[in-house]
Amino acid sequence: MKRGDILTGRVYRTEFPNKGIIYIDDDLVIVKNALEGQTIRFSVSKKKKGRFEGRLLEVLEPSPRELDQPECIHFGRCGGCAYQNISYEHQLQLKRKQVESLIRQAGFGFAIEAVYGSPLIEGYRNKMEFTFGDEEKGGPLTLGMHKRNSFYDIVELSDCRIVDPDFNNLLQRILAYFRQEGKTFYHRMRHEGFLRHLVLRRSVKTGDILVNLVTSSQDTLDGEAFVDAVIGTDLSGRIVGILHTINDSLADVVRSDETRILYGQDYLYEYLFDLKFRISPFSFFQTNTASAEVLYSRVREYVGDTKDTLIYDLYSGTGTIAQILAPVARKVVGVEIVEEAVEAARTNAADNGLTNCEFIAGDVLKVLDDLTEKPDILVLDPPRDGINPKALKKIINYGIDQMVYVSCKPTSLMRDLALFKEAGYEVSRCCLVDQFPATVHIEAVCLLQRMSSIRP
Repeated sequence: MKRGDILTGRVYRTEFPNKGIIYIDDDLVIVKNALEGQTIRFSVSKKKKGRFEGRLLEVLEPSPRELDQPECIHFGRCGGCAYQNISYEHQLQLKRKQVESLIRQAGFGFAIEAVYGSPLIEGYRNKMEFTFGDEEKGGPLTLGMHKRNSFYDIVELSDCRIVDPDFNNLLQRILAYFRQEGKTFYHRMRHEGFLRHLVLRRSVKTGDILVNLVTSSQDTLDGEAFVDAVIGTDLSGRIVGILHTINDSLADVVRSDETRILYGQDYLYEYLFDLKFRISPFSFFQTNTASAEVLYSRVREYVGDTKDTLIYDLYSGTGTIAQILAPVARKVVGVEIVEEAVEAARTNAADNGLTNCEFIAGDVLKVLDDLTEKPDILVLDPPRDGINPKALKKIINYGIDQMVYVSCKPTSLMRDLALFKEAGYEVSRCCLVDQFPATVHIEAVCLLQRMSSIRP
């Protein structure tokens, strides 16, 4: 087998994140976006660490689990979803198998006690980042998601199934406006052009919508005309704010050099349980509100009795976990590196009448040096890449008996759990919560306990 070979094989299993495993003679080949049970044609792209990698060319025979016709008309071209072609029941089974495989590969023996599905399977996302571009070189302006396996091509979306229909209507309206205006998109390699991203947020509980147009500074926006175009969209919800963010960063990420309010306000409110949260443009908040309540219920269950305890909520975002735990704790301290999120957390705590929450803006690695009081319980909810190893060492040095780790990337979780195991901690409970139906992602909640505290 060599690079460039075109081969046919049957997918033996699917590993996280959505990697099809094929055996050709004694060689193992990994083909992304291939589903277990499919027979596929693929090209060999490279050899890495004794294994081959391939690129999917064609599905010759579908998996027995595949649906006859995925409901999403964009599936297969759009890179946003991977599992629109299998039932939700099978999605959950597949994700469980993938995480169980990672647990075994990492040498752990703990079991997954349950997999909790999302209450909403379609239209569940409360936030979406769409990208301006073209679907083929030199083609008309498009607005949507990256084409599967493509850095450049953007698939125009008219009926995305994981967002509320209001998002689809806004996307189409805004795309039509900029096509009429003749505006250019920002080319990610040449760093030339104007239109970059469209970020939409929608409160599931109220229907309020926040629209944030992200551009470079290489052209001007007629703010009044843009607002008129957006406000004229047929929506079931209500637009409460329209923003224009200037972003001249070379990186293909949404960030703000300057954000202007063109209409209304720069925030909306979302509700979890009986708590109210103010969400600003760059605040982190779980993208699936209904499933977030399931997730945080599991966190609260794993934390257990919090009466008279001091809890550290590290990587606290807008303070959702901290405020859910605060009513039954002595004090909760949240640490978050994004200052805007910390400001929102303080506002949220005040709005919810919570006086025993403290939120600190800063890198967990550095802030831990100033937190001298030993916590009774630690809650960890790091970003996708997991915990900085130096920060993890400081966390371990507290020597507390119990921690709850919330992870949105199982591979990062396994790496961090290995370090906790070396330090004498073991996973006593673990469950999965699906916040991302139709995609490869899954959330995990683990209860970590010091072995000396649970064994005589």
